[in-house]
Amino acid sequence: MSCHRGALIVLEGVDKAGKTTQCKKLVAALQHSGRPAEVMRFPDRTTSIGLLINSYLQKDRELEDHAIHLLFSANRWELVPSMKKKIEQGVTVVVDRYAFSGAAFTSAKQGFCLDWCKTPDVGLPKPDLVMFLKVSPAEAALRGQFGEERYETSVFQKTVQQRFEQLMKDPSVNWKVIDASKQIQDVHEDIIGHSLSAITTAQSQPIGELWK
Repeated sequence: MSCHRGALIVLEGVDKAGKTTQCKKLVAALQHSGRPAEVMRFPDRTTSIGLLINSYLQKDRELEDHAIHLLFSANRWELVPSMKKKIEQGVTVVVDRYAFSGAAFTSAKQGFCLDWCKTPDVGLPKPDLVMFLKVSPAEAALRGQFGEERYETSVFQKTVQQRFEQLMKDPSVNWKVIDASKQIQDVHEDIIGHSLSAITTAQSQPIGELWK
């Protein structure tokens, strides 16, 4: 057992912003420096709830908008025990999408407000650092495989980005904006700098609760 807890670090952004690539690079860099680190990704499509979400995202199944939002939240909650255990054992958990994506994507649909969308995730483990990989939706649309999944349209992604900007006004969350239009290695260097600082700070603090 480590005497210090690990950090909870989240990467967010519109689709194709480079989150998955940067999560992998961050974990590899942390491990190389001798710091225990693991990746988690939401939705986790390997669970029973995740399989249902996957069929929806692949356009194989239709689900009512409120119902799918709650399934995304349930998918996060079902992995909280595992996430907390890792963090308490000194492992830094790097998360590819979290509750912020859930709120941003659903509230981008007609008839939904941010407050309602945030409610199911109130009390989740609070990230020590959330990095928003900022890239224009138009640029993201030019990246590989864009358009294969349900939400990958430029118009929708633009609204999603606006919702993220609203979420970033919350001073209770440690947000950092990363220019994701730069070269992959340059983006990584920005991310590692912020991450090392967050890991150091987290060691002496309890795990918080999101939006509480």
